[in-house]
Amino acid sequence: MKKDNVVYLKSFAFAVRVVKAYRFLIKNKREYVLSKQLLRSGTSIGANVAEADGAVSRKDFANKIGIAYKECLETKYWLDLLHETDFIDTKSYQSVFADADELGKILFSILKKTRTPR
Repeated sequence: MKKDNVVYLKSFAFAVRVVKAYRFLIKNKREYVLSKQLLRSGTSIGANVAEADGAVSRKDFANKIGIAYKECLETKYWLDLLHETDFIDTKSYQSVFADADELGKILFSILKKTRTPR
């Protein structure tokens, strides 16, 4: 694990939360479709951050961070939907959504700085 890369660590920890939420949703709520979408987008954030870490150019890095940011937005959508359809209680929703929101803000900040011409 990359201990000096904060966005990597946060996105990995977020992915772990998403996997646990997915397990809960399929086991306890018998919800398989929306939870699968959450699993895909929520774990994709960290995967794209990891790819960005190995980017071959500034443009490649910005592209991967941009994809991670979009996946974060999608994840927030699925969280909203799962909450509004009563699959996730308010307390759990607020907690995981806050983590997604923080991650999105970090990714957007990196993206803004990366896409600014030098």
